[in-house]
Amino acid sequence: MSTATPIATINPATGETVRTFAAYDAAEIERRVARAAKAFVAWRSTPLAVRVAAVRKLGELLDAEKERLGALMTLEMGKPIVAAVEEAAKCATACRYYADNAAELLAPRRIGEGDGAGEVIHQPLGPVLAVMPWNFPFWQVVRFLAPALTAGNVGLLKHSSNVPQCALAIEDLCTRAGYPDGVFQTLLIGSAAVAALLDDERIAAATLTGSEGAGRSIGAAAGKNLKKTVLELGGSDAFVVMPSADLPKAIKTAVIARTINNGQSCIAAKRFIVHQSIAEEFTNGFVAGMKALRVGDPADRETQLGPLATPTLVDELHRQVTESVARGAKLLLGGTKLDRKGAFYAATVIADPPAGSPAATEELFGPAAVIFRARDIDDAIRIANDSSFGLGAAAWTRDDAEARRFGLELEAGTVFINGMVASDPRFPFGGIKNSGYGRELSSEGLYEFTNTKTIRVGGGITLSE
Repeated sequence: MSTATPIATINPATGETVRTFAAYDAAEIERRVARAAKAFVAWRSTPLAVRVAAVRKLGELLDAEKERLGALMTLEMGKPIVAAVEEAAKCATACRYYADNAAELLAPRRIGEGDGAGEVIHQPLGPVLAVMPWNFPFWQVVRFLAPALTAGNVGLLKHSSNVPQCALAIEDLCTRAGYPDGVFQTLLIGSAAVAALLDDERIAAATLTGSEGAGRSIGAAAGKNLKKTVLELGGSDAFVVMPSADLPKAIKTAVIARTINNGQSCIAAKRFIVHQSIAEEFTNGFVAGMKALRVGDPADRETQLGPLATPTLVDELHRQVTESVARGAKLLLGGTKLDRKGAFYAATVIADPPAGSPAATEELFGPAAVIFRARDIDDAIRIANDSSFGLGAAAWTRDDAEARRFGLELEAGTVFINGMVASDPRFPFGGIKNSGYGRELSSEGLYEFTNTKTIRVGGGITLSE
């Protein structure tokens, strides 16, 4: 009997299996890879204006159909409907960013004059395999798709097996946006089929958003074949609060930052590091805010905290919480599976976890927060950086010197001062340490899957205008 994860829509709010899909067989995978390789030959030479028109149209479709697409996300992975609609709209902003800026960002860069002058250009690599997760089923894909296809690459999407309808919807949107046949395709396949794709010489590169383990696997397989990868992995983001902070605003933001997407976000704040002089006030306000969250059906616009995506995630989070408490952490709120249909877990707050416990060292993927006390700014930075992850971090202070130190010394790909960590098409996004490498979005995301080529000329040759 096969133990592979089924490719299916299973409503996490009810546990109901809504629809199942047959995984593509070897022949269908081959057809799609061959189609991608053929499409790349034409797409790479397609005028940039045509590629820009396609990404602009994609953004228009995402905007126009955001309610329908949001409902699909809610059905498949339990995202509260308001946030799901906002995700589709955010995807449209990324498309518009590249539509508006690609011509400038991809323009040849001249260096010098006369003999020895040169030009730097960016040329696409080829078919890129994108292995994407369920937690932001449209945004994670579009933030790869928009820059990579605009640069002239083609994409093959292996999406998470619990969001197949989202994966197929993205392929359909691309077709309707005017991308030619084969430029973007979804592969309905399980994880076991990925290694063979990375061995295929027609696949030029790969990108993955997912767990640390998945990143190591993809990175190793691609590295064996000397193929470029971009990896955006887990995070255990620090949220530091100092005495000068606007405490009511910090507390309100902290609750949102921990429970965005039902707590299932790599850049959700997870470790709250609070100066000891305000720790009691922050903790009381934070616990009250978490306790007040409206839990319920994610399709209800009043719901603030919906289910986790799968029962397995509930079990893993509960293991981390109970083990941490058993080892000495203080349980201030929650810590239980909710007694209702669906994959629900109570909003949870843990304080003072002992070194080596799951709450101190692992990523908690769900609505569970961990509070640490810091003696001073040096101690706060030490605690924040005492993590194998380095995706995002936030610090709350109204002291200029403290803000500068946090910006420079927190070990993360993104640092927010007096704000919640979030991605934005204008700014590079990615992590360090076990949170991965490479960057998405902005100009850096556009260049990741290109050959940055230098052309030098001599002998009186003039570069073309």
